[in-house]
Amino acid sequence: MHTEEAREQMIEQQVRAWEVLDPRVLALLRLVPREHFVAPQYRFLAFADVEIPLPHAQHMLRPSVAGRLLQALDLSGAERVLEIGTGSGFITACLAAASELVHSVEIFPDIADHARASLAGLNVANAQVINDDALELSANMRYEAIALTASLPLYDERWQQQLAIGGRLFIVVGEPPIMEARLVRRLTEDSWTSMSLFETIIDPMRNARRPEAFSF
Repeated sequence: MHTEEAREQMIEQQVRAWEVLDPRVLALLRLVPREHFVAPQYRFLAFADVEIPLPHAQHMLRPSVAGRLLQALDLSGAERVLEIGTGSGFITACLAAASELVHSVEIFPDIADHARASLAGLNVANAQVINDDALELSANMRYEAIALTASLPLYDERWQQQLAIGGRLFIVVGEPPIMEARLVRRLTEDSWTSMSLFETIIDPMRNARRPEAFSF
């Protein structure tokens, strides 16, 4: 199948079918070439609604989940965005195309390097990939939008604290077989709302706090 036909089929049959109806998001998925971020051996899966393997047992998010993430953040083009988990760089590129700037944090050096190269290949100038453990970074900046592309077994309030007032946080919480995608909004300096979006399963964040094991 021709690349553009496959891309359109992905958008219409996978992404739109999963309640991603925002025309800005659908336009982003047409604009950013997903296949550019997929390793050659998996290029045939670029437009399939599957998690494509990355090094270190990591995976690209499925197109349908990526679409729901982008739709939930409701970007206008003026936001400062924090992404936790750069991965392939595909979502980074989508966020960069829809915002003012993106700081993306990736724990694995080789994944970070590959993402930088992929972004540079598309001349994405407003996204910075930082190789670090996001759980160790100091929260010295606030963002209008934050996206976690890895799940947390337990909710961690540090991310909502980094939101600017009016900012939105996309986060997936829980452990298999049930994880819940949530949208958190900061209303004031000390108040937030949280809305359940959908259930999914994605890779867990390395070094994230886990529930205490049950013991007799």
